[in-house]
Amino acid sequence: MAGDFHLAEVKSKKDIREFHNLPAFINKGDRNWIKPLFKDVESVFNPSSNSLFRNGDAVRWLLRDGSGRCIGRVASFYSRKIANADQKRVGGMGFFECINNHDAAAILFDACRNWLSENGLTAMEGPENFGDRDRWWGVLVEGFSPPNYCMPYNPPYYRELFENYGFRNYFEQYTYYSPVTDSNLSEVIKEKAGRIFNNPDYSFRYMKTTEAKEIARNFMIVYNKGWARFPGVKTISERHARLILKSFRQIHDEKLLWFGFYKDEPVCFFIMLPEVNQIVRHLNGKLNHVGRLKFLWYRYVRKELTKAFGLIFGIVPEHQRKGVEGALIMSFAKLAMSENFPYKELEFNWIGDFNPSMMHLLDQIGAKIIKTHITYRYLFDRNAPFERASIVNA
Repeated sequence: MAGDFHLAEVKSKKDIREFHNLPAFINKGDRNWIKPLFKDVESVFNPSSNSLFRNGDAVRWLLRDGSGRCIGRVASFYSRKIANADQKRVGGMGFFECINNHDAAAILFDACRNWLSENGLTAMEGPENFGDRDRWWGVLVEGFSPPNYCMPYNPPYYRELFENYGFRNYFEQYTYYSPVTDSNLSEVIKEKAGRIFNNPDYSFRYMKTTEAKEIARNFMIVYNKGWARFPGVKTISERHARLILKSFRQIHDEKLLWFGFYKDEPVCFFIMLPEVNQIVRHLNGKLNHVGRLKFLWYRYVRKELTKAFGLIFGIVPEHQRKGVEGALIMSFAKLAMSENFPYKELEFNWIGDFNPSMMHLLDQIGAKIIKTHITYRYLFDRNAPFERASIVNA
């Protein structure tokens, strides 16, 4: 107990329903908010679908007021494998929702801090996902427009709740926007890409659904070389790569899965997905039998999928700054500008401010920042020096 608030761990099916329904109350009246699919959130907390439980744990809480009404929620989690790779032994907190009340927010944050401390962690980071960084990561602070699929959306006052408690800006993630065109590409990019196209050792193409095994292998190779160097990002196995790709199998479009090769070995990828939140907004969080029929109706009859979003872009270090990035994007653009290509807009998710070379590339292709999310870090030792995320790929 604390004042008129009561904190309780999520245990029952009723608690789980309240956990999922609370965001609708918090965001009531906000037309930009889109209710996430129940299965997408709940799979994070299911040990059978989330391998991080093998070396870690997660817990969820609900916060109720004196009348018993649910007014807040949060989750906390850790992976020994990830935490031990960070000298500060950082755990995570996320899926935070709360009314605009600093005392209520502090109770939720305290619960995370105390639980992580009891489990040997010395700092917490969030809001984030108990899983890969491409989902549910950061507080939205600028660009309050409808979220992309599995991306967080929150009221503007969340920033103050985090910073008032003592969280500090660890890094920012940007969402970039561009119409599907090659007219915005800088001459520098076009010139470098032209040299790559003239080199017969390079090739670029989308990979077909029938090549699922090869897609997973290629994704693993480039991801481990290009992304696993970043703070807090672990290497993945080919099995993990298959699971990642399987997670969006039902919504993907093979013409959005682009890879680049050098002497037939994968050196870069650009993985995009249809922006299915254009349809999810009609489903009220349910992808049951009726929900699937609605999805098919809006996708193939109403043709509401007009936007794609870049899920992840990667390139191995030895092929960076040669024009390979531009050649990959231009290869996609040649197909995308055909008359029957359905996607006319493209957003690039999750571009960290610690990755200036990627930001520079997006500037060169004419993309503009339209959203900013912040990932915060809180050190349990309040006298310990705070450092922002290290710059990579500078």
